[in-house]
Amino acid sequence: MNYRAVCPFHSEKKPSFFVSPARQIWHCFGCQKGGDIFGFVKEIEGVEFGDALRILAQKAGVELKKQDPKIQTERRHLYEISEMACRFFEKQLESKTGQEAKKYLLNRGISEESVKEWRLGYSPDLWRGLSDFLVSTGYQREEIERAGLAIKSEKGGNYYDRFRGRIMFPILDLSSQVVGFGGRVFKSAKRPDGTEEAKYINTPSTSLYDKSRVLYGLNKAGIEIRKKDAFVLVEGYTDVIMAYQAGFNNVVAVSGTALTNFQLSVLKRYSENLLSCFDMDIAGDSATKRGIDLAQAAGFNIRVVRMPDGQDPADVIKNDFKQWEELLGKAQTIHDFYFETTFSRFDKNTIDGKRRISKFLLPIIKRVPNKIEQSVWVKSLADGLGAKEEDVLEELKKTKIDQAGGSNEDFSEQPSGVPQKTRKEMLEERLAILGLKCPQHISSIAEEDFKVFSPEICRCLSVFKEKNGDLKAISAVETTNFVNQLFLMAEVEELNDAEEIEKEFQGCLRELKVLAVKSDLDRIAREIKKAEQEKNLDKVSELMQNFNCSSKLLCDLENKKKSSAVNLTT
Repeated sequence: MNYRAVCPFHSEKKPSFFVSPARQIWHCFGCQKGGDIFGFVKEIEGVEFGDALRILAQKAGVELKKQDPKIQTERRHLYEISEMACRFFEKQLESKTGQEAKKYLLNRGISEESVKEWRLGYSPDLWRGLSDFLVSTGYQREEIERAGLAIKSEKGGNYYDRFRGRIMFPILDLSSQVVGFGGRVFKSAKRPDGTEEAKYINTPSTSLYDKSRVLYGLNKAGIEIRKKDAFVLVEGYTDVIMAYQAGFNNVVAVSGTALTNFQLSVLKRYSENLLSCFDMDIAGDSATKRGIDLAQAAGFNIRVVRMPDGQDPADVIKNDFKQWEELLGKAQTIHDFYFETTFSRFDKNTIDGKRRISKFLLPIIKRVPNKIEQSVWVKSLADGLGAKEEDVLEELKKTKIDQAGGSNEDFSEQPSGVPQKTRKEMLEERLAILGLKCPQHISSIAEEDFKVFSPEICRCLSVFKEKNGDLKAISAVETTNFVNQLFLMAEVEELNDAEEIEKEFQGCLRELKVLAVKSDLDRIAREIKKAEQEKNLDKVSELMQNFNCSSKLLCDLENKKKSSAVNLTT
């Protein structure tokens, strides 16, 4: 039995992603990606083979030898450094200043259990505290810099720690491996020169960490998001921890950036229902608004949780988690939020107010991908302004969406970057699939006809013919991904009428012969031109005879094609 699902690698409404447990392969007929379990993990996690092997071994409870060269990649080394740094920061909570940092966390409402579970820590206010520790365990300072934990001074080339005197929040990937850190300033935020330090700093982009691709807490929240078919999006690490602590386990946070298309594509694998707890200041071109615009264009069902003035989710949950539950229950649809907020800012009874309201809301309405839903927005705007729907629609046509606001192009049904197959490749693939559906047709292919196929298909069909259509025997000999995919395509093919299969099979074979003859004619024509330039008349005469023979063969094939078409219509 095969399993069918919506593809996790491109957005689609009709599932075209198949998994074959018997063949241990997967294939998407939409974006054409496919392979074995290692290929899936490499694709979904964005890792190399060695890292995919380690992830799967960890899930299977299999211990790999550390000396295995397949897993000793640079990324693996950076994972080890990040893990060691996390343990170092955790241990520093036991120091005198670390105890003060821990007390601060407890006062914020974070429990002892949560501190341990989320692996919170403290980076000592020393220039090379972490770096010296990692060097003492055998790592190079250059490696520590590549992990994003150290900075190389422009003067003198010395290294110093990136995180100093900060409360540390480790950022984990979907496999719960440390890939980066967020550091919150502790005690004084002033530098010696009097300037203010940033409240939060994050690991810079490394081969492990990209803030535009990571979501804090998703490694813990994934199952609960699927179960509740909704996720709550917050801005801070503490918000996620406090929500999780209170039993709301479907909460995630962006990692020091606005929402990106990649993050949305990841979240869409879990649920399309988004509850936003961002500070939704819709005036201007805020990063939050751009992120929500992207989610709207991607077709998410968005609701906005209105927080009390001056409070974030962590504050609300600490004071009264029941209030947090009520706020989630009262979340507004994005439609109601935008209309209520916009109409409260401008006077709908004045010409200027009507113009400003429409100027703000029309680009938002333009981004709504569902036309039925969009018509509801249009009606609401027309009713609110006391205008005709036709006039609103006319203005909507004139409205342009700026690039920053995003569009639904990144979530289109047709995935980008799909390699285009030639007509010959499509015909060969179709013929092989039909042959696997009815193996007797492969046996009917004449030996001289095998020359019309590409080497890979020719080899496959030769094996199929040699084994007399015995699928088990074929599987035992041919186990390449290409052959496995052909078998999977044949298994999911819904055409079962033997007569129809035979007609299509013979049609594919005939078309391949036509393509082969046309290719041969092109080759002969080029050779004739070359022989004429060289004034080699004997060669020209010989080539002309070959050209005439091929032309006659092409005419015969075309006549058979027409005859077949007539038979089909009678």
